[in-house]
Amino acid sequence: MTHILLTNDDGYQAEGLRTLAAAFEGFATVSIVAPSREQSGAAQSLTLRQPIVCHPAGERVWAIDGTPADCVIVALHKLLPEKPDMVISGINHGANLGENIYYSGTVGAAREGALHHIPSLAISLCSKGAKAKFETSARVARAAAEMILKEGLPDQVLLNVNVPEPWKGGVKFTRQSKKITRNQLTEGKDPRGRSYFWLYEQKIDRDVEPNTDYEAIFAGDVSVTPLHLDPTHTESLNHLSHWGKQLAAAFQR
Repeated sequence: MTHILLTNDDGYQAEGLRTLAAAFEGFATVSIVAPSREQSGAAQSLTLRQPIVCHPAGERVWAIDGTPADCVIVALHKLLPEKPDMVISGINHGANLGENIYYSGTVGAAREGALHHIPSLAISLCSKGAKAKFETSARVARAAAEMILKEGLPDQVLLNVNVPEPWKGGVKFTRQSKKITRNQLTEGKDPRGRSYFWLYEQKIDRDVEPNTDYEAIFAGDVSVTPLHLDPTHTESLNHLSHWGKQLAAAFQR
């Protein structure tokens, strides 16, 4: 039977993860290796200055004191008896769109799976409401997983899938958008007079580029964005290569 590794950045007890696991009952063997607590914003970071503690939390379920990427590494190298057929990260409670994917622990875990040459998928529900319903996103994830297993993905390409709430039924393959939010800081003072800051985002609804993830979500469609691990900008590589000799000469002065 197909074996799927599930992880997330909301923690192993998150409703989105549990709903996702339920969607694969009868279709695949599911292993869950997820953070013991929320790791939103962890991106693809690793735990390097303290041990990564593993807690068995049920049949084929482990909670990891670490980041989402840690979870994938521990699962692949220690916990699972064989390499899974797929890594799915989510369902994240909140969107992972545009340049915010660089911060996303959900996408970071899927990126780690792709780094290990495993077909990988990140899925997020574009809702911040306390009563978010994950069943539709879980069905989308299963349909995408079935398509990936049937057709395959290019090596080291992962899919970033975002599901709007409500969903109108359409699915669009999209480009990653530029950031349409602005990082903001609220400053305060603790009881000892020390400054602290809360980071939040100011939403900007203008200048949404066509054929992008944001455009699809604003239209009520599922956004599927293929992401590649290689961020090299080939045009600049060719354009700037003549700097090499000049830089070498400058270093020798």
